[in-house]
Amino acid sequence: MNMNQYDVIKRPLNTEKTNIQKELAGQFTFEVDRKSNRIEIRRAVEKIFNVKVAAVRTMQIKGKVKRRGKTIGKRRDWKKAIVTLMPGERIDFFEGV
Repeated sequence: MNMNQYDVIKRPLNTEKTNIQKELAGQFTFEVDRKSNRIEIRRAVEKIFNVKVAAVRTMQIKGKVKRRGKTIGKRRDWKKAIVTLMPGERIDFFEGV
């Protein structure tokens, strides 16, 4: 598949759990395109952030069923990637904010 690196990674996920993973293990979490694979994700992160990637883990997240009154809807399904960087590498997202 020929995807642009900026099409593979949609956004970083910033939660309490991802902040702890970033501090302790050097892992960063991204929402990625559902059709992308680990190799494409690795290349995109290395090119966009200019770092070396040690490992990439991916998972499919199913959208939750939500209800407002009698109307039932469903959130979209999405893909999450946890990227582990080589020791000494870092990505600065929100530093100094």
